[in-house]
Amino acid sequence: MSNREPTRIVILGGGFGGVYAALELERTLARDPGVEVTLVCRDNFHLFTPMLHEVAASDLDFTDIVNPIRKLLRRVRLFVGDIESIDLETKRVHVSHGDEHHHHELEFDHLVLALGSITNLGNVPGLAERALTMRTQGDAILLRNRLIENLETADFECCADLRGPLLAVVVAGGGFAGVETVAAVNDFVREALRFYPRLSHMELRMILVHSGPVILPELGPKLGGYAQQKLAERGIEVRLGTRVTAVDGDRVRLSDGTEVRARTLVWTAGNAPNPLLEGLPCETDRGRIIADRCLRSPEWPGVWVVGDCARVPDGRGGFCPPTAQHALRQGKRVAQNIAAALRGREPRPFEFKTLGQLAAIGRRAGVARILGFQFSGFLAWWMWRTIYLAKLPRFEKKLRVMLGWTLDLVFSRDLVQLTTLRAPTVSHAEAVARDAAARSAGGAAALTRTPE
Repeated sequence: MSNREPTRIVILGGGFGGVYAALELERTLARDPGVEVTLVCRDNFHLFTPMLHEVAASDLDFTDIVNPIRKLLRRVRLFVGDIESIDLETKRVHVSHGDEHHHHELEFDHLVLALGSITNLGNVPGLAERALTMRTQGDAILLRNRLIENLETADFECCADLRGPLLAVVVAGGGFAGVETVAAVNDFVREALRFYPRLSHMELRMILVHSGPVILPELGPKLGGYAQQKLAERGIEVRLGTRVTAVDGDRVRLSDGTEVRARTLVWTAGNAPNPLLEGLPCETDRGRIIADRCLRSPEWPGVWVVGDCARVPDGRGGFCPPTAQHALRQGKRVAQNIAAALRGREPRPFEFKTLGQLAAIGRRAGVARILGFQFSGFLAWWMWRTIYLAKLPRFEKKLRVMLGWTLDLVFSRDLVQLTTLRAPTVSHAEAVARDAAARSAGGAAALTRTPE
């Protein structure tokens, strides 16, 4: 029986890059008793972010677009917790888990950094305190709850000056996340108004703020212009060449000098590298770790980088864009290259050219550029649903999403707020104290009562 230590592979991050690296390693190496693969992530599920706006707009249930990682991976070890620090010199990752932050050290021979990015709120005054984001499952649920809460409050608000901000939504950022969010929110709120008889469509304000000359710049001016026209036809104001400069209470100030009163501001305008990368002794470009074409860190053998946190050459003089379709393929390639390294073979460079990009713009319409061809309207929307449904992991989730979309043709969307508040409780000690206080108050009242 061999006493040799297993080769330890640690993957940091549960996004597309990290999960698909783990899936590929499970297929190729995890059966080998001489290899130990560990995936470290904050949540025990993988979130399919392209459908996040459908959760916010009540098109899908929030559980439909998440997959439990333990159902995806049977042989890869899963650590659910926080990454405290990464020490490349000693080849250790310091992690913690639980409410009491129980600490562990994970040693590695190969480390895959798939930490993604975070939302960049910039230096806009009041933004951090007031803005909602659209990056996690909790963000989508919070936005949905906010929209429903505002409708409930506005329905009984008699003062028009107070009702206006409740029925206004500002979305900052004209990329895919911003356009899909404002389109989905607009459809959701306008459809919900028939259940609020005191509110009118004329009172709603949906505003998309974008700093560039055209929304969806990745798709080109023609499709961006088409999307802008469709949004405008559906009552959405599109402010081009404009930025949010300050937020004060329900007042959103814009760079064109105007001010919008809105209780809901959704920020999708920027990303920033994961803060965990800042302390690493790796060469970076704009906070992203520079990798070679094989997804390796040139300075640190055994360290691999994928996804949004990686600056990967594309072989054509540029760098790979931080998209999900690149991240998941980088995850597969890095797993194959690690397997090749363990077997004494040369790793292969990452080569992939964007197949296409799609955006849903509400009411069964979309825009798409696929293999150089442009599509718009119902066909692009149908392609969006078909392609992303095919990419969603596991048949069970595919079926749930298909059923949800089918039921949407018959039933209206839910208006239920998904709260997590506990029911009121009283302890035994509190009940005894309350009864004693009541008896004492009753006795005092009897002593001071005037006889008839």
